[in-house]
Formats: sequence, structure tokens, C-alpha cells
Amino acid sequence: DTSIMRSMFVTVVVTVTFTAIGMFLTICAAYVLSRKTLKGRKVMTFLIMLTMYFVAGTIPDYLLMSNLHMLDTWWCLILPLCFAPYNLLIMKNNFQTNISDSLIEAAVIDGASHFTILSKIVVPLSKPIIATIALFYAVGRWNAYQDALYYIKQNTSLRPLQLKLYYLVVAASESFQAEGGNVGVLTNPEVLKAACVIFATVPIIIVYPFLQKYFVQGTMVGAVKE
Repeated sequence: DTSIMRSMFVTVVVTVTFTAIGMFLTICAAYVLSRKTLKGRKVMTFLIMLTMYFVAGTIPDYLLMSNLHMLDTWWCLILPLCFAPYNLLIMKNNFQTNISDSLIEAAVIDGASHFTILSKIVVPLSKPIIATIALFYAVGRWNAYQDALYYIKQNTSLRPLQLKLYYLVVAASESFQAEGGNVGVLTNPEVLKAACVIFATVPIIIVYPFLQKYFVQGTMVGAVKE
């Protein structure tokens, strides 16, 4: 099925764009909320954390996408989930723990703006946690298909890889179970499932070795020190 390559292209574009936007929002929000001079930062953090426990549900989400005219577009796969409160809290705590206030104060005295401090000091000192959160975003988006199942109906060219493979497995299972009808048997669905798993897993596995050292360091953030 040559459309699988199209689905692969859609997934790669969506994953890269999704991760880039998510990291930009997360890093900027985490830096701002980690500054003690920001008034109302505890209230803002609480409101963001509140969204982890209370969600609108599938039907309101679908109506929102419809009212925004985002159905069957690239953006319905990118914008709704590109900001994760859990990732924000992890990065915010990392900034507060590993970035010394005296270092920020010295930069401010030297005339550095917050954008300069963020890009020249905070980001270079936070590579492990940034790589870890980026991997969380990328893997989560790569494996997701439920939102595409709801939002992509008419424009089949925007079906991501996971959704395309889902339809292939369903079609193979139905044809394999048909008895004596006009539906031809494509292949054993278990064989197709195994092939789909390999096809969908290998690309993201290839990326992991390049981020492994940062990922290991990032997972140790917050560990108890003796």
C-alpha cells in the first residue's frame, strides 16, 4: 500500500512540528513560572495543574475543533495536545533546582534580558531535561492515533501512520474472519500486526540512541541525594 509512505510523511511532519511547538511553550512557561519575582505564579501553576485532573471530554473537544474549522487539517493533529502540564511541572522544578538564583541575578546586573538569560544560560544548563521532555513529546505524538480517528474523516491524505496501520489491521482481521463470502483473505492479521509494529517502531527507536545520554541524566532529576 503506497499510501503508507504518505502516512509516514504526515506523521514525521506532525511529530517534528508538534515537538518544536510543545518544547517552545514548555520552556518559556517553565522559566517564567520558576522566577520568584513573578506575582501570582502559584495561582498560575495551580490553574495549569488543574487541567491534569479535569478535562472537558471527547464531544466538547470535537465541537471545539469544528467551531475553529480545524477538522481535516494539519492543525487538529498538532495544536490540541502540544502543551502538557505534566511536562511543564517537571521542567519548572528542574529550573528551580538546578539553575542558581545568584547566576540569574548576576546576568541581570550585567544587563541581560530574560530572553538572553533563557537562551544563553538556562537552556544550555538544562540539556538533559530538555532532551527528556522532547522525547516524551515526540514519542507521545508518534504513537497517538485517537485524535486523528476523531478529527480526520474526509481528508484521508492526512491520516498519520498509526491510524493508517490501525485501518489495515482492522481490514485484515475482517477479511480473515470472513467465511465463504466475496471478501478475499489478505493475510493472517497476526502477521500484519507484527509487520505494522516493526514499521511504526523502528523510526522512533533510531532516534533514541542520540538522546540516550541526556535521557538517562534527565530521568535522574529529582532523585534523592545522599
